[in-house]
Amino acid sequence: MADLVVIFHLLFIIFGLLGGLLIIWRGILVVIHIPAVLWVSVVSFKGWICPLTPLENQLRQAAGDEGYSGGFVEHYLIPVIYPPTLSFDIQVVLGFAALTVNIVIYAFVYYWYRHRQGRTHE
Repeated sequence: MADLVVIFHLLFIIFGLLGGLLIIWRGILVVIHIPAVLWVSVVSFKGWICPLTPLENQLRQAAGDEGYSGGFVEHYLIPVIYPPTLSFDIQVVLGFAALTVNIVIYAFVYYWYRHRQGRTHE
């Protein structure tokens, strides 16, 4: 279960960063994506710990801290989500990076929709 939490955590981070592109596919996703972006950014700016992290730790402890010995999730995904050099300053930079990436994505989506609407009115 802890591995599933880590996978979900990584997918949530990816969605927070790049999920704006999914709006091209389904515009309604904007109502899920904007709160996700805000959450990712606030957690970074405030230096908070995402609630998924304690949940993962509890699940690992309940399992006797098994699983960190060498599976794919532990070896490849955990270092991406929990880098060893993560500090508050880096978290703030990551928060700004998340906002910047999303501003660029939303600008792209906006201009894509405008261009698409312009072609349909010709």
